[in-house]
Amino acid sequence: MKPAGGAGDTPVVTMPAGKKSFDVTSEPLKVQLEAFLDEHRAALRACLDGLTEEQARRRLVPSETTLLGLVKHVTYAERVWFGEAVTGRPRHEMGLPPNAADAFILTDADTIGSVRRTHADACEESRRAAAGLDLDDVLRGHWLGPLPLRWIYLHALREFAQHCGHADILREQILSGRSTAAGGPR
Repeated sequence: MKPAGGAGDTPVVTMPAGKKSFDVTSEPLKVQLEAFLDEHRAALRACLDGLTEEQARRRLVPSETTLLGLVKHVTYAERVWFGEAVTGRPRHEMGLPPNAADAFILTDADTIGSVRRTHADACEESRRAAAGLDLDDVLRGHWLGPLPLRWIYLHALREFAQHCGHADILREQILSGRSTAAGGPR
């Protein structure tokens, strides 16, 4: 990974296979969507690069949202959309909190390393769960009812992109020194 332009910019991420979304323009749609998902997954983990534990836990907004909490939350999202919706596994079986807002809450055991590892594991489980499926396959594991894999990919991509934006802003505030641990601008 190479840092992008400024100190607060999200790091530029090179994918494990060396392919980025621009490298798959002529590939099938599923390959393209997976490349975009993987770029966003990697960018979310990378938002913690070079931060101290205190910085990663720093609250800059009234909600529970922190950089470390964002990565913990997207781990929850991976498990809801791929563990539950794709495989049909119940949330309680996966040890997930009952609602999405609780997924931002950090415990003393949550560290940059542990949250990153858990997220990477969840992403790998998601890839395995969807590997043999086609985009038009209808999945019945989520409470919303039957959903095609295409919709799950698009929804997950929308959610991950939104959280990447949140991470960009929080990281910029932390690294620029324009924030305080109490949660607001100076």
